[in-house]
Amino acid sequence: MGTVHAEITLKNMADEIRVKDGHLRKEDVRAVTVNAVVDTGAASLVINEELCQFLGLETKEERNARVADGRWVHCRITEGVEVQWKDRRTLCPAMVIPNSETVLLGAIPLEGMDLMVNPGKQELVGVHGDEVEFLLL
Repeated sequence: MGTVHAEITLKNMADEIRVKDGHLRKEDVRAVTVNAVVDTGAASLVINEELCQFLGLETKEERNARVADGRWVHCRITEGVEVQWKDRRTLCPAMVIPNSETVLLGAIPLEGMDLMVNPGKQELVGVHGDEVEFLLL
């Protein structure tokens, strides 16, 4: 299977809360659209330091994580980021991997948006078609 890319928008959710509280204007919400690699082997959303700073994300914790080449790296885990792909959205923390050249869209945000990779077409598709379906357990 080849590499699948997806254009996603990342938004600082703390900014969204400040808009609702009346402390920030909607047009001042920090957001960016990027071309991410869809990586079903990655757990979360992975960004680099530059994106983290641009979005103004605060660190919630720090951890060691294993990257694809087997190395362990020290990374930061951020506050919530809204991830949007087309008409689907989810909220998740981001892992800030030092010197990462690629934004990775991992399994947790994919699941949150009810998405999967269609291996035949090499593209993202809805698990249940075009309609977002959620199971309440």
